[in-house]
Amino acid sequence: MSEALPRVALIGLGLIASSMAHALRAKGLVRDITGYARSAETRAVALELFCDRVTESAAEAVKEADLIVLAVPVGVMGEITAEIAPHLKPGAIVTDVGSVKGAVIEAVSPHIPQGVHFIPGHPLAGTEYSGPRSGFATLFENRWWLLTPLEGQDPAALARLRALLEAIGANVDEMEAKRHDLVLAVVSHTPHLIAYTMVGVADHLRRVTHEEVIKYSASGFRDFTRIAASDPTMWRDVFLTNKDAVLDILGRFTEELFMLQRQIRMGEGEQLHAYFSRTRAIRRGIIDAGQDTSAPDFGRAAGQPKA
Repeated sequence: MSEALPRVALIGLGLIASSMAHALRAKGLVRDITGYARSAETRAVALELFCDRVTESAAEAVKEADLIVLAVPVGVMGEITAEIAPHLKPGAIVTDVGSVKGAVIEAVSPHIPQGVHFIPGHPLAGTEYSGPRSGFATLFENRWWLLTPLEGQDPAALARLRALLEAIGANVDEMEAKRHDLVLAVVSHTPHLIAYTMVGVADHLRRVTHEEVIKYSASGFRDFTRIAASDPTMWRDVFLTNKDAVLDILGRFTEELFMLQRQIRMGEGEQLHAYFSRTRAIRRGIIDAGQDTSAPDFGRAAGQPKA
């Protein structure tokens, strides 16, 4: 088990930060959790549920902290880091949970003082819910947490962060930042964009009434709406800061869509069957990797948090 950290500072108090706090508490890995969020209401809820104290500024929150977690939208991480930089103690570890790494590294790195260790990170875990009440201690269990260490990264600091993340149940892997952004464009960013688009299409298609869309939602559309219910600020920033990779994958998706459109129009059943068989095998691989189950409703029982 990782050694306990004297103090952790959470900058941003939504789903990921609150889940980290609950997990660290459950495993006895932290002695003091300080939090900051812009909203006074959010700070009050965090103080009630999982923070030892909350502050009215990010700079105050990070004082004497051993680990600082940037859990804010990627578009403001540079601004936040500039604010907290003068108050970071030597030897502290700064990490983030942003879904994009290249843009975050570019924005954050210039502000990190000498002697402070910045280790970019991204937990591949979440739900469609947000806010300080949405977190739960088991969110990261058997989920991947990707780290994108910088050149010259201090190995002891990296090992300490890895051990902490593994102790709260995550599978930790390391990846180069540019590769991370391409991989996430495939497995997360573009699928979210497609989900937003499909829900938007249903909303604008006047031949299908709103009542019919709601009443007859089968699992496919229902789960599109679950994805499309994700935090709009976060996803706006993701698409704008990872636009090259997303546009690349979106272009490839469009080419595939045109191919399927032609096969459907021309009645090419064998080609469609072969295509669907290949994609079905990917689903089986995800189940075999332990990242989901073959049970109905994506393996989630009624009332269970949706990862």
